[in-house]
Amino acid sequence: MFLAILTDKAESAGRTVVAVDPRNTSRSCPSCGHVAKENRLTQAKFQCTACGMTANADHVGALNVLNRAGLALCVAA
Repeated sequence: MFLAILTDKAESAGRTVVAVDPRNTSRSCPSCGHVAKENRLTQAKFQCTACGMTANADHVGALNVLNRAGLALCVAA
């Protein structure tokens, strides 16, 4: 229901809604793709155990959602 309402609002504003699977978005490294629960040091800190990338965990999650949305749009095209 929420996605239907959001999609209607987005269409009226000339925007597109892309549904993205949120699983492991804050545990996946946007640099190398390594997924591990150990990548998430604390609620706020992310450090990839494979490549060493460090960032805020929310920022990492947002990057992964953005990347997944882009891939979904490429598949749909």
